[in-house]
Amino acid sequence: MLGRNRPQQRREEREVFGRGGSATRYKMREKLVSFGNDFWIEDENGRRAFKVDGKMLRVRDTLFFEDVNGNELCKLQQRLLTIRDTMTIEGTNGETLATAKKALITPLRDRWTVKIGDGPDLQVQGNIVNHQYTIGDGNSKVAEVSKRWFRLADTYGVLIEPSQNDIVILAVTVAIDMMAHP
Repeated sequence: MLGRNRPQQRREEREVFGRGGSATRYKMREKLVSFGNDFWIEDENGRRAFKVDGKMLRVRDTLFFEDVNGNELCKLQQRLLTIRDTMTIEGTNGETLATAKKALITPLRDRWTVKIGDGPDLQVQGNIVNHQYTIGDGNSKVAEVSKRWFRLADTYGVLIEPSQNDIVILAVTVAIDMMAHP
């Protein structure tokens, strides 16, 4: 990735994220993400891909990501007693897959950092409130979130670069949505 010039990088991003690109596409509905509620994430053809089960627990709230057969894939938990908004994404064996935190200083637009358990940290930048942002690893874009692909007011899309873990990126998107829209 290093040594590429900016026009070449943009061309490569268009091949992945542009119309007909190789990115995996998902459809999500805003304001359905909340503890105690369940909702479905659909693929680009409108088929149910993942269920997000919003359990209410006594000590802390938890969301479970499940496949279409009800098998648990990961869970999101809000961290209690932290200075900044923080959510942890855990795998089925309790391992930390990612931790999403709001940046302390956000001068012009929203910024979040995502510590990936066994990979490079990710930066989330853009207009989080209006679902118009990118997720990148410092060298390139790995996912894009946008409302402009849909005519429905409460719907937004998530495009994920093929080498990424879709569950982790979708869980990060849900975590950021929950922290940005309490």
